[in-house]
This record gives sequence, C-alpha cells and structure tokens, in this order.
Amino acid sequence: MNKALQTQDYIVFLIYFIAVASYGFWVYYNKKKTRTTSTEFFLAEGQLTWWAIGASLIASNISAEQFIGMSGNGFRLGLAIASYEWLAAVSLIIVAVFFMPVYLKNHIFTMPQFLKTRYNETVAMIMAIFWLFLYIFVNLTSILYLGTLAINNLTGGDGFHLIMIGLAVFALIITLGGMKVIGYTDVIQVLVLLIGGLITTYIALTVVSEKFGLGADALAGFNQLLIVAPEHFDMIFDKPDANSTPEQINHYSSLPGLAMLVAGMWIANLNYWGCNQYITQRALGADLKTARTGILFASFLKLLMPLLVVVPGIAAYVLYQNGELQAQMMTNGEFREDNAYSAVLGFLPTGLRGLSMAALTAAIVASLAGKANSISTIYTLDIYKKYFNKEASENKMVWTGRLMVIVSLVIAIAVNWNDTLGIGGKGGFEFIQKYTGYISPAIFPVFLFGFFWKKTTSNAAISGIIGGVVLAILFDKFLPGIAGHETWLYTAYLNGDGVYEIPFLIQMGWVFFFTTILIVAVSLLDVKGRANVKALEVDTTMYKISKGHWAMIIIILLLVAVIYARFW
Repeated sequence: MNKALQTQDYIVFLIYFIAVASYGFWVYYNKKKTRTTSTEFFLAEGQLTWWAIGASLIASNISAEQFIGMSGNGFRLGLAIASYEWLAAVSLIIVAVFFMPVYLKNHIFTMPQFLKTRYNETVAMIMAIFWLFLYIFVNLTSILYLGTLAINNLTGGDGFHLIMIGLAVFALIITLGGMKVIGYTDVIQVLVLLIGGLITTYIALTVVSEKFGLGADALAGFNQLLIVAPEHFDMIFDKPDANSTPEQINHYSSLPGLAMLVAGMWIANLNYWGCNQYITQRALGADLKTARTGILFASFLKLLMPLLVVVPGIAAYVLYQNGELQAQMMTNGEFREDNAYSAVLGFLPTGLRGLSMAALTAAIVASLAGKANSISTIYTLDIYKKYFNKEASENKMVWTGRLMVIVSLVIAIAVNWNDTLGIGGKGGFEFIQKYTGYISPAIFPVFLFGFFWKKTTSNAAISGIIGGVVLAILFDKFLPGIAGHETWLYTAYLNGDGVYEIPFLIQMGWVFFFTTILIVAVSLLDVKGRANVKALEVDTTMYKISKGHWAMIIIILLLVAVIYARFW
C-alpha cells in the first residue's frame, strides 16, 4: 500500500479547491449588485432553494467528527454507532413538521431570539453565552483538530500546524461571504464528499474481499465483514453482567443498549437538529414549504452517511485484525482508533486519494464555515447589537460578524496548537457528544416546553438551564462517588482511567427527566410569572403536511424500520 500522496493527488485536490473558491467568489460578487444586509449575511434570507438547504444541512453536519470520529467508533464499536445517523433522520422529520413552523411563524432568526420572544432577555443572554462557549471550545476546536489530524496523516504526518492554519483560512474564505455563499458552496461540498466517500467505501470493501481471496468484489467484501466480525453489526449492546469482558463494558458505556433509544440519543438528536443555531440557521430564511422540503431531503441524505463513514471503519477493523494497517493506526507510537479512515484512504489508487482528501476537506471546511457563521450570528445579533452597540448600522453588524469569524478561528487554532483540550486522547466523536451533553439536556426541555406548554414561565426556564447544567456535572463527575456505582437510577462502570462513570447517554436521559420536573414545578409555583408569560404566535394549520411531504416521511420511516429489523 502506497500511502503517500502523489502529484496527481495534489492536482485533483487543487482543482477541487479552485472550483469551490471560484464558485464562492462568483456567488458573492453576483449578490454584491445589492448592498449586503445583516439578515442576508447571516441567513441568506429567501435566497436558498430546498436542495441548497438540504445540502447545506448535511455539509455542515458531516465533518471530521463523522469521517474521523465516527469512523473510529465504527472501528471499535461497529454499526451500532450509526444509530446517531439513522435516528437523526427521524429527528429531522420531527423538526420539519413541528419545530420549523413555530420558528418561521414567529420570524425567529436566532435561537437566543426565540428564547427572548418566548421567555425574556435574561434567558436569551444566558443561552447565548452558553452556546458561544460550546460552539467555540467544543465544536469548532474539535472539528479543526480532527480534520487536521486526518489530513496530516494522509500527507505524511509532518505538517500538522500548517494544515490546521490552511483549513482555517479555507473556511474563512467561504465564511466571510455570508450564509448565501456557504449554502451554495455546500452543494459542491456535498457532491464531493458523497462521491469521494462512496469511492472510499467501495475500495475498502474491495480490499477486504481481496484479503480473503474473493477477488475484487465490494459486495463480497461486505459479506465477509458480516462473517468475520458479526459483533460489529449488532445495533443494540446488552447490559454488562458479572461475566462481561472489559471490551463489552466499554461498548455498553459508549452506547448503552435499549436505554439510549429511550433516553439520551433522542435528546442529543432533537436538540442538535431542532434547537441548534448552527443547523436551523440554514432554513430560517426560507418559507415553510421550502424549509420542510430541504430538511426532509437532508433526512434522506442522512440515511446514507453510515455507508460513507461507519463501514470504512469496520473494514479497517477487519483488516487490522488480519495484519494490515498496523503502522497506519499508530500516531507517535500510540494506537488511535481515529486513524481508521485515513488508514483506509491509503488503499486508494493515485488520483482517487486526492479526490478522497478533497471529500474529507469538503466535510471539514463546510462544518467549520457553518459553525463560524453561527458563532458570528449569535455574537452579533444577540450580544453585540443588544449590549454593546444598539444603534449599530447594517454595515457595522456585517463587519462585526466577519471579525467574530476571524476571532473564533484564531481561538480554535490557539487551543488546538498543543491539543489543550486533549481531543487527541479521546475518541473524537464521543468527545463532542459527551461535552455537548452537558448542555443539551438542560436546553432541550426549555425549548420543548416553550413550544408546547403555554404555562412555562421565564423563571422556570432559567431554573431549568442552570439546574440542568449542574445536574449534568453532578451525574458525570460526582454522583458515582457519592451514591455508589450501583443504584436504582444507574449503573456506573470503570473507565480507562479506573474511575466509575455513568454512560453519558444515560446521564443525559436522567438530567432531562429531572430538569423537566424542575421546570414544571417552578412553573406551577410561579403564579406571578404565569400571569406574564409571553405567548408565541401559533396557528394549527401551519402543522398541516402536504401529500408530497407525507410521501417523503413515510419512505424515510420505512427505510429506518427495515435497517433496524435487519441489524437489531
């Protein structure tokens, strides 16, 4: 296997870079015929088609955390990690049908704006600060680190810091043009990552087939994975008992069986897809029909993602167990599961490695650009405009947003320079999910009650946000030491550091449960607050679904049902 990129690979990558950058500049200068407004810069209001919205949702979501982190989890855990993707497809249906009409009917542009409209300024301010810290120090930094790690491995492992700066600059070029540029360049990014990802999966399965003497047959390679690694195709892990191995305990801690399907995974998905500025921003500038179609289109694309990111990880596992990829899975003398995807790319022929690197870069840059734009949107509209310069002009807000993009990327580079957060020592995908899980079980019930229970008060929302975060820290860091590792609420298991830890998806379920009780209790006791509740504008007809949307929804649900029936 020749791992090093050749001249042809760099030429293919350069063509990709020029194509995306040129198209982005064309979109930007074409819209410069009119003055750029803040809503156009941050939301591309009314200018994204359904296919651009759907493509942008996927391009922004599929990044290094999937290609690198989820592929690494595929190496260790197998197909079970695909639950995040397939349940996300169902979550997108819920968002399209129930969440998006509320946002669009009430002219919501940012998530803090929703909280202000439904509750009050204090709730919005608290969450704006929380989101900025989460987006910068967990999401943006981890995407940049994991992406840099993968491309550095592909190019020989000698240019980590230079590659990091290059990715940040590439994302900056796209982001400074605003949401319209991001949205339409994301269409190219999705095409590149789909084509490159499918080719990588095909080659990986072909290599497995050849390794077992079955010839160059991708389907035979997939069947061989089912034969030699059947445990990697279990979707639901059994709860460990006294006879369980450390590996089985480790797997359950990451994906705690049926418990995750009734608890944390739904909270993580619905919060991410429905209450997340980074994601909802793509659809907030469209009409309801366009937004719904785009979101459901993204749901279809989401069903494909495990084929692109999880299957190559399983293939890498099988090859590794049979003597291949021994050096490729190591970084600085240490085995790292997150090397699985870049290790598989080494099997690609010259030229195709360049295309796959372009696909990986497309995923990374699209996510960096989308995340940076959301950071600048929240800061500019929900902090700068409200608290620092209430009279800021449209031009001033646009340039403030652009400056915030630069600042956030510089912070991400500085944090990652020596891996300050220790992302390299953890599975990248789990790192993001776990630390996002500190906030999502507190945020999601606040949104949920804001949508559907008119009696929820502002004081209850504040109590839920603060109480939920405190509960998340309690469950993660202290409860096993205080109450023991076996209670009626949970079972804690020893982690790699020899510390008892509650599976984080179960933590999220219980935090959500107790936060919900707290919000209901405070709302019922807060008589004065209930008298001043701000009602959202709601029209029941806005939940009506067209026949075309019904058809899309039924097909998606049937496909998810078939997948789970086959691999349960």
